[in-house]
Amino acid sequence: MYTFNTGCYNCHVSQLSSNFDLASDTYKTTWREAGINCETCHGPSAEHVRVCREAEEKGEEVEDLKIIVTATFTPDQHDASCSVCHAKCNPITSSYTPGDPFFDNFNLITLEDHDFYPDGRDLGENYTFTGWLMNPCKQSSDLNCATCHTSSGRNRFKDKPNDACISCHQDKGENLEEHTLHEAGTPGSVCVNCHLPTREYVGRFLRSDHSFRPPMPEATIKFGSPNACNQCHDDKSPEWADKIVKERKDAHYQEETLYWAQLIEEARDADWSRLDEMLTIINENKYNEVVVTSFIRLLAGCPEEKKWDTVINALTTNESPLVRSAAASTLSANYSEKARNALVAAADDEYRLVRVSAALSLAGFTENHLSPEDSLTVAKATNEYLNSLVARPDDWSSHYNKGIFYQNRGNTQKALSSYETAARLYPEAIMPLINSSVLYSYTGNTSKAEENLKKALEVDPDNEAANLNLGLLLAEQNKMQEAEEALLKALEANPEQAVAAYNLSVISSQRSTREAVEYAEIAYKARPEEPKYAYTLAYFLMQNGQKDRAVQILKKLINDHPLYLSAVSFLADIYMKDNKTEEARKLYEQTLKTEGLSERDKAAIHQALNALRDSS
Repeated sequence: MYTFNTGCYNCHVSQLSSNFDLASDTYKTTWREAGINCETCHGPSAEHVRVCREAEEKGEEVEDLKIIVTATFTPDQHDASCSVCHAKCNPITSSYTPGDPFFDNFNLITLEDHDFYPDGRDLGENYTFTGWLMNPCKQSSDLNCATCHTSSGRNRFKDKPNDACISCHQDKGENLEEHTLHEAGTPGSVCVNCHLPTREYVGRFLRSDHSFRPPMPEATIKFGSPNACNQCHDDKSPEWADKIVKERKDAHYQEETLYWAQLIEEARDADWSRLDEMLTIINENKYNEVVVTSFIRLLAGCPEEKKWDTVINALTTNESPLVRSAAASTLSANYSEKARNALVAAADDEYRLVRVSAALSLAGFTENHLSPEDSLTVAKATNEYLNSLVARPDDWSSHYNKGIFYQNRGNTQKALSSYETAARLYPEAIMPLINSSVLYSYTGNTSKAEENLKKALEVDPDNEAANLNLGLLLAEQNKMQEAEEALLKALEANPEQAVAAYNLSVISSQRSTREAVEYAEIAYKARPEEPKYAYTLAYFLMQNGQKDRAVQILKKLINDHPLYLSAVSFLADIYMKDNKTEEARKLYEQTLKTEGLSERDKAAIHQALNALRDSS
């Protein structure tokens, strides 16, 4: 992924054609000029040259220059035309025309990616646009790339850098020493040194933090992210810088960022103990579209059902196409009618990125219940989505996403072909191997499923998903020792991996009920809302002689899930063995009052009650 053709080409040459051949995995690359030429921003120039020459011969003025005139661009158009090269993004079209909306052509990477620190500072090569969308000055004004840079990227304010800021922040400029806590004329009194600090990348290049936020040394302490104070005062500690910052008049300016950054870190770690606070940030559209998008994307790993209303609301009401597209993608795991209706509406969104994101999620729905008009809308969006996948046929992720699309459509063979192509193009990509293994197992090809999972583990031996799937596959083949080893690795990778813990409890019960209880306890604590785990824990507790705890677990389980009749029968059986016939009778009678009980289940409970009466 870091060769010229796959990672570098478009931003370092002009009018490039990679001419990639998928079958042979080869290129026949051509381009017009090294570097960025005029046509990169102004479009094809043949007609421009023609009309200008004709006008010169006639001594006339040219009314229509026959090129793209960037002087008329809006701030968003300027930002978009620069961000083609200055964004960590994925293309959804094969070409971009300057002046077109960014989110009609690209999807932007945000803080779900570990190339960013939780507070949004750059950890890797991120090309500035994500940080730019977090910029409070950009959000509240017409500030854009062309405000400070020429079309060639030069700094308009190189000789007087503070002039770029004081046109809006005159009060700061008039009280420079008070604001900066540095003497005028020193590096610390230059706005960009604190608000736009540069950072060394791969030992050579300097990248500027375009979020324009002030230094936050406490974020360095908490997350290890860089701060401008210590980049200059490299002989001092972040604690030293933090103490000085907190002696300012606006001493608490770090707190907002530290708050949501901590939540980002927790979401990355699948810690949903503060899910309500994350949902509030999304619902209230707080901070900026990058933060909101990041939380929505991270919610894809959250098992809590209450997230869905928030995600659907973001899709239907948020003004940012980036946020709406994230919501549409996250809804790929929701097959409710409410989600479907929201996605169908999103398939007709103003922005292509939202439409294609909705199309992928809609692939999991049948079209039986759509009106002819909606079917046409979804078909158009689906066609756009499929076209987006060939924007970069040399990118393994395009084929991986096509595999997901076909898998959602139920086309197993096309899905497998796409996954295998992705794995061929990039053997270190793990997810195509894991997804294909699931489909191979589904079609009965367990040997190929096992082969692909083991390939994934060669790349990442500690991968949670690969170890979990391998453990389950081996257990189905009754290879219990190997299955246990794989499941243990999955549990080591994620100590709250409930599926691994549950299966380990079943496997270990053959030799030790104590171990079975320990693993069942992990599954139950990780997913207390899952009745199967509570029931299993109660069962092994009984086997281990811990009847009182087992009864306690069963009572809670029945209270939370009154229709889980296996737990009712189990608890009634415990009562009967303890000669507590009356408790068993009350339990059955209470269960009969449960709404939603089928006639068959009612008959079985009546039969159990009759047996109780006969025995007494």
